[in-house]
Amino acid sequence: MSDFVRIVEVGPRDGLQNEKTIIATADKIALIDRLSQTGLRSIEATSFVSPKWVPQLADAAEVFAGIQRKPGVGYPVLVPNEKGYERARAAGAEEVAVFTAASEAFNRHNINADIDESIQRFRPVLERARTDGVKVRGYVSTVLGCPYQGQVPLADVVRVARQLHELGCYEISLGDTIGVGTPHQARAMLQAVAGEVPLPALAVHFHDTYGQALANILACLESGVRVVDSAVSGTGGCPYAKGASGNVASEDVVYLLHGLGMATGIDLPLLSQTGQWLAQLLGRETGSKVGKAMASA
Repeated sequence: MSDFVRIVEVGPRDGLQNEKTIIATADKIALIDRLSQTGLRSIEATSFVSPKWVPQLADAAEVFAGIQRKPGVGYPVLVPNEKGYERARAAGAEEVAVFTAASEAFNRHNINADIDESIQRFRPVLERARTDGVKVRGYVSTVLGCPYQGQVPLADVVRVARQLHELGCYEISLGDTIGVGTPHQARAMLQAVAGEVPLPALAVHFHDTYGQALANILACLESGVRVVDSAVSGTGGCPYAKGASGNVASEDVVYLLHGLGMATGIDLPLLSQTGQWLAQLLGRETGSKVGKAMASA
């Protein structure tokens, strides 16, 4: 396998949003600027959600204004609705992401709406984005399990992903929010969705709660996926999914990909150093096994 794989670095948003210690705005900017130097093509910078719900990202506009945007690098931001979209555009965002879940129960707990209501909320976002020439990425969470309802019917995952794609999302990220999936399940889920949405428009997003994320990614790579979400230093989790540990570490994913002979364009030592820097900032060890190994080598 010698194809190019695009890593979508979600550490500055999905990684930091679940941190209890408030990170200084200057440190968030420094993190994104460091990541911009590693060769990453996509760095999810922040989220324009209500500060009441995610206080860690209350400084979204300041962060986005402060980063040094590098040519050729995308800096998508998460928006929950039209108001969030307006704030993101005012800050200069050129790509946004919208989110829903394949689980009715998760949506109810997360955003107090069912799946169809959640999609109706961001339908105006997609309409305005189309007019403005803004790219929109779509997230579907709980694709392999839900903390509230348990199993999630595969048909629901397919239906939601298809709706997002039909509405105009150029890419759909399929997220195992609580990290319960195994490779066989991950492959089956991806293949089912790919029956309705073109495979080049799909990405995978695995949390590592049960230590299966890299194995799941490999299974999906073998099925043809070429976009993978990950977070430097393995930060993150989900504020609405108790016990869900962090995202798979970007360093570990890049090491896997390079070992497979696949290209990423990423400088792994520089990425590892960034992960170590972030871990020190957070006052703990890096969540990346590769990061630990490279630091002690």
